Amino acid sequence: MIKVMKFGGTSMGSIDALDRTSSIIAREQAKKAVVVSAMSGVTNYLIACIRDRPETPSVLDYLRDKYSSAAQGMLSEERFERCSQQLDASLSILRGRLEARWSVESDPVLEDAIFCWGERLSTIMLTNILEEKGIPAVALSAEDAGIVAEGSPANGSADLAATHANLSRTVLPLLDKGITPIITGYYGSDRTGRLITFGRGGSDYSGSVIAYGIDADCYEVWTDVDGFMTADPRIVPEARTVDEMDYGEAAELAYFGAKVLHPRTVEPVRKKSIPLMVKNTFNPDGHGTLVRNQKCNTPEIVRSVASKGDLSIIKIYSSEIVYNPALISRLIASVSEVAVNTYAISTSLSTLAVALPTPAIPRVLENLKALHENQIEKMTVKDNVSLICCVGDNMINTFGVAAKVFSTVSATGANVEMISEGASDVALNFMVPSEKAADVVRNIHKTFIGG
Repeated sequence: MIKVMKFGGTSMGSIDALDRTSSIIAREQAKKAVVVSAMSGVTNYLIACIRDRPETPSVLDYLRDKYSSAAQGMLSEERFERCSQQLDASLSILRGRLEARWSVESDPVLEDAIFCWGERLSTIMLTNILEEKGIPAVALSAEDAGIVAEGSPANGSADLAATHANLSRTVLPLLDKGITPIITGYYGSDRTGRLITFGRGGSDYSGSVIAYGIDADCYEVWTDVDGFMTADPRIVPEARTVDEMDYGEAAELAYFGAKVLHPRTVEPVRKKSIPLMVKNTFNPDGHGTLVRNQKCNTPEIVRSVASKGDLSIIKIYSSEIVYNPALISRLIASVSEVAVNTYAISTSLSTLAVALPTPAIPRVLENLKALHENQIEKMTVKDNVSLICCVGDNMINTFGVAAKVFSTVSATGANVEMISEGASDVALNFMVPSEKAADVVRNIHKTFIGG
């Protein structure tokens, strides 16, 4: 049996967390590849450095202290000295990249090569910790492993076929020898050698890509929650863990609000029907959530409800919209050029409505105005709206569910600003004023799932 185990920033974030993480890896008897994130806060720190441009030595000292202090508490003196030398060698390379970045006004490609440095340091630290425990391990960067990326900086995708071919030569031989590879998450390398990150939280996706690439029997995501829940427990205290979900349900929840997985995590493992487990590093004996290609026989029509805030709706008015499909195509392409997530699109006889992250609105409006489309009569923006996502197996095709959901919303006193229904068999999405979002989530949970 082959597993891929991915550990996030909180699982790497302290001596206690590292002790738990290394113990979980040590007790796993299957052949395993481990994927790691940067320690908590490191990627945010590196991103802030690009903005604030601190002195290079202060950046290196911060990273050295953060990783060394965690490693020192778990390593013998001799192994700590070896680990420190490896960390320093890695930081020496980072020094060159930082100085190269300070010499130019902007370089998104170089920034991606800097932002992934926390993952590199994590592989060095965890490899030494595992070896201290007597577990043969080797640190592998994404480019050494052969994770092939494509696309633009901060928004890359993996070439699954090319990655599969590479990992059969780099990772599988290590597993056959009983060696555990510790692989950097978050990024890959394109065919020209450029490093491209997969977006924030992209280590989840990296692990899924590796599971696909080595034909794993299971992919485990170890995080700081017990799995997918019926609602955000900060909003619904009585929310409980969902034991099992279909791939489609998990993907919808991840995209539309649940912060359990990176939204793109599901697709690589779904392509090969590899079961995905979400587990809690701090509660390793908990059941977690199993995600697989199987309809779940449960009485709840709505399995989970999530919300996503900080969104706005742009409405574009034109009497030509229904008669001019090319106009719609140009408008949506203009929105897409800003490279932001689009959470809902709706059309009527004379209106195109698009739900987008609020911070992106000024850039999107600028792009739309630059089109100089004389068919556009006006554009309006409605801020302070939140998206509500209800998921459940085949809920859209179950008679009366949508009506009951919207009746519940109405009883909450919330106005539905936009609806996206029918695009997915497992999800019903709609927009409400942000000040009503928490009440809507609580009432839907109470009505469909219970306390």
